[in-house]
Amino acid sequence: MLIHLSSWPEIDARLKDTKTVIVPIGSNEQHGPTGLLGTDWMCPEIIAHAAEKTDDSLIVAPTFNIGMAQHHLAFAGTISLRPSTFMAAITDWVSSLSRHGFERIYFLNGHGGNVATIEATFSEIYAEWSFVEEQPPMVLKLRNWWDLPGVTGLCNRLFPTGHGSHATPSEIAVTQAAYPDRIKTADYSPKIAPSGPIRDALDYRARFPDGRIGSDPAQASPAKGQEIIDLAAAALIRDVAEFSAEVRP
Repeated sequence: MLIHLSSWPEIDARLKDTKTVIVPIGSNEQHGPTGLLGTDWMCPEIIAHAAEKTDDSLIVAPTFNIGMAQHHLAFAGTISLRPSTFMAAITDWVSSLSRHGFERIYFLNGHGGNVATIEATFSEIYAEWSFVEEQPPMVLKLRNWWDLPGVTGLCNRLFPTGHGSHATPSEIAVTQAAYPDRIKTADYSPKIAPSGPIRDALDYRARFPDGRIGSDPAQASPAKGQEIIDLAAAALIRDVAEFSAEVRP
């Protein structure tokens, strides 16, 4: 069930059967000369929606599509939140979902730059309950889609060289499989982009002129992307089931 395509009575009824919700979360930022700006929110959304089509017991929230992307702001189209804004927004999402009765909130993330702030937000949320000596009504989980069991291994087999860490062929392939009419091409120079540290926006643009980090996205294809989606969706179903079944002390 997709929350944004459902009515409130439908969600109210489904809450009698499950208390778990998946929140795809990512970022809207440059992904090199051919990567879609929405890649980091599209990948978790694509995978979560594929899982929901296979297992209709899943509930998927609307995608949280703006994240921590300040280092990409020297590239047109990037939209970023400040850490404090991002934390406040996540907190409000959790509070809203928890108020309706969701007890397990599973964030499926598509952007590495989000991780530290999401985890800090979880700590802030839990701290509020710890200080008043009450158990929070919800349990939170963060999982990067590429960390779902088996996914990184598959990506390494599909792209043994030039995978890199940004504008990777794996994430580009996932979007190509879902949006084949949006595939773009370019002459990459160099073929495999340089690697290095990530700091502020101007430093990033100077180090990585076309936006890529260590990657060769030309290796991506819709067929490879579909293989990744299928494996990741199946792994997500299992991971969410385990999370839902955890017994709280």
